[in-house]
Amino acid sequence: MKRIFLTGYMGAGKTTVGRSLAAELGLSFIDLDLYIEGRFHKEIRQIFAEKGEEGFRDIERRMLHEVAEFEDVLVSTGGGTPCFFDNAAFMNAQGTTIYLKVSVDELAARLETCKQTRPVLQNRSGEELKLFIAENLQAREPFYQQARVIFDAEQMTGPEDVYRITEQLKEMI
Repeated sequence: MKRIFLTGYMGAGKTTVGRSLAAELGLSFIDLDLYIEGRFHKEIRQIFAEKGEEGFRDIERRMLHEVAEFEDVLVSTGGGTPCFFDNAAFMNAQGTTIYLKVSVDELAARLETCKQTRPVLQNRSGEELKLFIAENLQAREPFYQQARVIFDAEQMTGPEDVYRITEQLKEMI
């Protein structure tokens, strides 16, 4: 029985690396945000709008506990998942946690191209986007650092990088 939890800021590559690593290890892959959307038949942004962040984080915690019951699974968590309740300690107790660490500049470059699909980033660009990411990352870093494995995922520009990262992570866990 194996459980792996990928953590890190949005844009760090949790879903991309997670799918690849799960396939290589023969594990089921779960994107926690998509799991929540499927269970509640609503997009994350709708849940946030209806229940606020506190309501969403409670749902997220309950769904994290639910998927942590599954065996042979790799879970890509939301960027804030480890930062609320006892989620970081819970994931460490349930399986292997991996923090995909990426710099503010690289995250800003990655997120600039997809900010329309991430409501919290809309209407932010350039230095404003970098400042927003830097402030959030600084607040979240103590939670991310609780992961058992901290992995530098800075260089991820194409499929060859995803493959390299997958292979390196396989050796580490």
